[in-house]
Amino acid sequence: MKDKIQAILTVAVAATALAAAAAARAEAPLVRHLKIEGVVSPIMAEFLVEGIEEAEEDGASLVVVSLDTPGGLDPSMRKIIKKILASKVPVAVYVSPPGGRAASAGTFITLAAHVAAMAPNTSIGAAHPVTLGAGGEGADEAMVEKITNDAASYIKSLARRRGRNEKWAELAVRKSASLSAEDAVTENVVDFVAENLDELLKKADGRKVKVAGRTIPVRTKGARVEELTPDFRQRFLAVVTNPNVAYLLLIIGFYGLIFELSNPGSILPGVAGGICIILAFYALSTLPVNYAGVALIVFAIILFLAEIKITSHGLLAVGGTISMLLGSILLISTPATYLRISWAVIIPAVVTTVLFFLFAVGMGLRAQRRKPTTGDKGMVGERGRAVTAVGPAGGQVFVRGEYWKASAAEDIPAGALVEVTRADGLIVEVRRAEE
Repeated sequence: MKDKIQAILTVAVAATALAAAAAARAEAPLVRHLKIEGVVSPIMAEFLVEGIEEAEEDGASLVVVSLDTPGGLDPSMRKIIKKILASKVPVAVYVSPPGGRAASAGTFITLAAHVAAMAPNTSIGAAHPVTLGAGGEGADEAMVEKITNDAASYIKSLARRRGRNEKWAELAVRKSASLSAEDAVTENVVDFVAENLDELLKKADGRKVKVAGRTIPVRTKGARVEELTPDFRQRFLAVVTNPNVAYLLLIIGFYGLIFELSNPGSILPGVAGGICIILAFYALSTLPVNYAGVALIVFAIILFLAEIKITSHGLLAVGGTISMLLGSILLISTPATYLRISWAVIIPAVVTTVLFFLFAVGMGLRAQRRKPTTGDKGMVGERGRAVTAVGPAGGQVFVRGEYWKASAAEDIPAGALVEVTRADGLIVEVRRAEE
């Protein structure tokens, strides 16, 4: 009896402990952690916006965005900032890991956050608007000045809203100023330096921030951290929208379509090529594309096809190679190196395309134009001897080592040289050939 009571008490204590732990977990503040790196793109903006919205629905006390970016597209950056400014949950941007940076568009996003922190050995700045893809190459000075003034006023307003250094923020845009993590704290650009996420949560706890028009304290003490990662669709589109991948998809798509057109009925190359072309157009729609580059690439393919059918002594092939190279260089119109197509991708792609059209496609088209060697069509043009006299009524000829029934429009004497003009099954039509 005593043992039963003791067992019941043990179970009750365990149940109470579990209930207390569950209650404590329920009462513990929730921190949603979003980890992103790479170019600021529409896919990144979508992920961050959805992450903040989910945090609002779940009643999170803080959203931490671990950021490492060289910059990116202006529309995507502004979409992220709009969501941060309108968020009902405090948002902390943490420039990490060590060695990372918040350059260009990343500087704007960091300054917009309710809490801004950096890991040691990170940097922030270099936010000139040209590297945001806003101007691009070929923009005149007046347009560049307008874009720069707009970006400067925008980043100053963000710094003013969060009580940060407006003067330096403007220098980051106009002079591409940059700061290390420690200097950024000294210059009142970010709030503090944190070695890791745990230290960030400790330093952020209790800070007063203005969210949705009211000032509230950040609660992170004893918080449970839930990390949100991009779903498969977002990861896939992030890969597709990489400039190098988009360029390769465009080239491969053209390969597939040309192969299908030169070999009707293959199906697979045409389907694969169509899919690649559509994905490439989607990716290019998210990038600062120069359509002159697309036109040059298409023109290059036309020249390669013309070289196969027209005797130009290599001039069309040279023109196609130059057009392909120029189109590849001009395809992405921005001075931002992280958005450009790599030379390590352009050179192999151009060389492969030249070889593909001059050899692979060329051999296919030449094979289609080659005289048939079998069947009825293969008999046309073959020569032989008339075994008997041949005329409209018929006769017999010896062609290709075989005897054939034959007919001719005009009488041909036995022993004369004949040439097949038409074949129909086992009967051929011939004409007299010159000896």
